[in-house]
Amino acid sequence: MTSFARAAVIGVGNDFRRDDGAGWAVVGLLRDRAALRPLPAGTVLAECGGDPGRLIALWEGTGLTVVVDACFPPSAHPGRIHRWCPGPGEGMRAARPGRHSTHGFGLAEALCLGDSLGRGPDRLVVYAVEGEDHSPGRGLTPAVTCAVRRLARRIEADVERHAETSARGSRTE
Repeated sequence: MTSFARAAVIGVGNDFRRDDGAGWAVVGLLRDRAALRPLPAGTVLAECGGDPGRLIALWEGTGLTVVVDACFPPSAHPGRIHRWCPGPGEGMRAARPGRHSTHGFGLAEALCLGDSLGRGPDRLVVYAVEGEDHSPGRGLTPAVTCAVRRLARRIEADVERHAETSARGSRTE
């Protein structure tokens, strides 16, 4: 299997800041589900606090990178899921100074750094789950817990589709 047939699912966040642990919860649920129904070979499941070097190392050499993080917009609808798939050359803007985040350097900065080093993800899908509570403590709010379950199934399908597409592509080469 070529490295670009591999996929990485990276949960970004902080498990000790309530709903900011949504990304980690998705990865944990995918691990549990994979024990019963394995994901395609080579699928990496990882948690990350947002460190750019770790993010780059996790997505390097994969054909598909799925990043899951919580977001806390001013008029949040807890549990709402956003999906973003940037096209070639379409970057993510760094957040404005003074933003509210539980992890300082964010995904946008890691993507910019990775791209400038020639180590950006091949294909990227970002899921953001709107959270309600990012105060210190463990455990997700009910709306985010429900979203995590739905999102794990959706990401499982994304990874399986990628594996099927990669397998078809390698047979035609």
